[in-house]
Amino acid sequence: MNSELGLKIQEWLVKYGFSESYAFYAKTMVIFLIVLLIAFIAYFITSKILVNVIRRFVKQTKSDWDDILLNRKLLNRFSQFIPAIIIYAYAKNGLEQFPNWQPTILSAIYIYMIFIGMFVLNTFMNAIHEVYLSTPMSKDRPIKGYIQTIIIIVFCIGIILIISIILGQSPGKLLASLGAIAAILLLVFRDSILGLVSGIQLSANQMVKIGDWITMPSRNADGDVLEITLNTVKVQNFDRTIVFIPTYALMSESFQNWKGMEESEGRRIARSVFIDLKTIKFCDRKMIEKFKNIKLIKDYIITKQNEIDEYNNSFDIDENDIVSRRNLTNIGVFRKYCEFYLNNHPKLHHSDSQYTLLVRHLQPTEKGLPIQIYVFSKEQKWANYEEVQSDIFDHILAVIPEFELGIFQSPSSEDLRRLKMPNLS
Repeated sequence: MNSELGLKIQEWLVKYGFSESYAFYAKTMVIFLIVLLIAFIAYFITSKILVNVIRRFVKQTKSDWDDILLNRKLLNRFSQFIPAIIIYAYAKNGLEQFPNWQPTILSAIYIYMIFIGMFVLNTFMNAIHEVYLSTPMSKDRPIKGYIQTIIIIVFCIGIILIISIILGQSPGKLLASLGAIAAILLLVFRDSILGLVSGIQLSANQMVKIGDWITMPSRNADGDVLEITLNTVKVQNFDRTIVFIPTYALMSESFQNWKGMEESEGRRIARSVFIDLKTIKFCDRKMIEKFKNIKLIKDYIITKQNEIDEYNNSFDIDENDIVSRRNLTNIGVFRKYCEFYLNNHPKLHHSDSQYTLLVRHLQPTEKGLPIQIYVFSKEQKWANYEEVQSDIFDHILAVIPEFELGIFQSPSSEDLRRLKMPNLS
């Protein structure tokens, strides 16, 4: 058909005064313009009319994945192949008499189709990722890093094919010649390669996922994970700043994931107060009678004192022998008071639950004796948790003097000014 149409056009041009050579070239130009017009019409039909018909059909379906593909304009990308295929068919069969032009035009069409194919695959992979994000599994296993890896591979293959077309060499020979610069490529894509390996390990071991609260002091990160990509992990700190952490850093450096705490019903409180060692002493009768008026420890004081008296009497230990006798201490009574107080606090998990509740001594230091409160709050939200913790230590700090104990505090400049210097004269 092409040859018949070409002959008719050429005869018509010769009839109107064109020479045979001019008529031949003019005929070719006219046919080429007709092919371009057909390609444009085909593109208009597919990208406008056909896509709109499909869009109406997709809107009537209940599934979401087809809407995502449509919103990503995947069909519009595919429609760009239509004019290239039409022009390719003409160049393959209609330009055989132009051996100098045909390879160039075919190469240009190949390059164009490779470019379109790269962007179609890019759009398709992003659409797959968007569909995946709509599933519950995406919260535990992000795949954006894998999607980015596939896209990089696709673009690398496309670029190699384009270079091979321009240079007129096969892709295999081109890849063989690239061996000399493999080290440079590895250096360029170092973060991507490390990120891919790290992303696989993070996902397989479920070490971190989107929505987790992580802390990583070495990277100034303390907040929620917003995004996990091939090269970076995006974290929004609680002060609303954004931190980008290299993906491989989560494998090579330590970080803390608070997801376990958030999924449980408690959040740990572990804080100490430092007792001045000079204020620790045995309880005398007056102190014991005073402690019996404290409701929380009244029964404990009576029971413990009876036990101590029975022990001392059984060994006939004199009351004045303080060293040999068993005695209550103000620090011991205070520690027991803290245990009873924490067990009666409505916003704490008590000792009869699966959560640990401890009031313990730590190693004495130059700052005194640390008494650590180790307990789990029922409140997990930051503000509520801090409110509970502050409430506990407000009470403990205020009640310490009632046990004739003192809190260690480094002397201030005002304390030093109050000291009277000795008269050396």
